[in-house]
Amino acid sequence: MKRTFDDQTFEKYDILQGLNHEFDNCTFQNCDFSNVSFASAELIDCTFISCNLSMVRLDNTVVNQVKFTDCKVLGIDFSKCSKFLFSVAFENCTLKYSLFFKNDLKNTVFKKCMLQEVSFIETNLIAARFLDCDLDKAVFDRANLEKADFTSSHNYSINPETNKLKKTKFSMPDVLGLLGHLDIEIIEN
Repeated sequence: MKRTFDDQTFEKYDILQGLNHEFDNCTFQNCDFSNVSFASAELIDCTFISCNLSMVRLDNTVVNQVKFTDCKVLGIDFSKCSKFLFSVAFENCTLKYSLFFKNDLKNTVFKKCMLQEVSFIETNLIAARFLDCDLDKAVFDRANLEKADFTSSHNYSINPETNKLKKTKFSMPDVLGLLGHLDIEIIEN
């Protein structure tokens, strides 16, 4: 039976069963949800603070206006979430090995995040902001990066031939990550 939780705070919540309930304006703090299924749950206007969400399953999960702060978000497949009203923000999170295949992340903010080996294949990242993020081995392929901001981020490698770059913002010297797909050597004088 699906339950609804409104305006509640869950602290140090360690769950072993699936959470296919509706959570509206809830805060989860210091919770360990590793390997938990949120399949078919609804997370609306929720905040996760200092939580472990490693390998959480989000099949058909509604994720609308959800903010993650200081969280461990390893190996999550966000592409399995409901596409309807999908909206997230991340601050000071570790998102290694997570997938955003075909997600709409228009205007999404990633602030001070470790996005190593994250997949942004066919992702809409129009006007997304990557603020002081580490994008080592992150995959951008057929992504729309128009007006995205990478000026304070580093370690990215983006192929301009396979991604849409228009008015995308980069800074030196990290902009050289746009040349990584070429078999060339860049020598500083």
